Amino acid sequence: MADEFQLESYLARIAYRGLLAPDLATLSALQAAHVDALPFEALDPLMGRPVHVDLASVQRKLVHSRRGGYCFEQNVLFQAALESIGFKVTGLTGRVRWRSQPSEPLGPRQHMMLLVEAEGRPYLVDVGFGICLMDAPIALEVGPEQTTPMGTFRIGMWDGLYAISARQPAGWRMMYAFDLAPQIHADYVLGSWYTSTNANVPATHTLMMERVEPTVRHKLVSRRYQTQARDGEVIEERTVESAEELGRLMDEVFRVTPPVPVEDIWARTTA
Repeated sequence: MADEFQLESYLARIAYRGLLAPDLATLSALQAAHVDALPFEALDPLMGRPVHVDLASVQRKLVHSRRGGYCFEQNVLFQAALESIGFKVTGLTGRVRWRSQPSEPLGPRQHMMLLVEAEGRPYLVDVGFGICLMDAPIALEVGPEQTTPMGTFRIGMWDGLYAISARQPAGWRMMYAFDLAPQIHADYVLGSWYTSTNANVPATHTLMMERVEPTVRHKLVSRRYQTQARDGEVIEERTVESAEELGRLMDEVFRVTPPVPVEDIWARTTA
């Protein structure tokens, strides 16, 4: 995968000009630059368009086009970038729990994230959880709260699995549960197909976009736009009132050129 990767083009796309070494400082800086430059968006599943997660397709879309992507696309790209720099990376999958009650059964492996070794320690790295994007690596350590510029996270154990949670204004909220079983690319092809086609998955029926700057988080869900401070504290919230306003948000805030007319996307949203 790394042999096909265009590192210079990727670094230019995320506007990264720092040092490149397989250490924690580089990993943290790259992750912050990535989630600022490459927003989470799932416009293709929303509009019934196919999602391809091979590296060539992901680079065409996220690096050479003015697009973002969802977890499989984002983390396939980030894994290739990290491996090209010399990091040891293991691809993982998770079972999303953000909208689930503790008593509800586990769902399928429909999320991709990475286990990255830096300076002799393992870190959970994820640039694609598009309801609470992580802006820094999280040490794979059960128990302690870990702060990033835009969030507070902790890893615990739940139902025999690791689980990562994020502090939110109403308290801790579980993001997903996972184990450390390495995944191969075919696992991601299957997971992405399910996530992009199944009617029960939010990406297929709900407009969702997120971008994390160093001091503010931008979130769009259907026609509700928010800016948030760290830990999800709402700074501003408003309803998007028209397709024209939606187009401006996509262009100016999320920096995305949609694959279809914005009026078509507007028609798929709800108040």
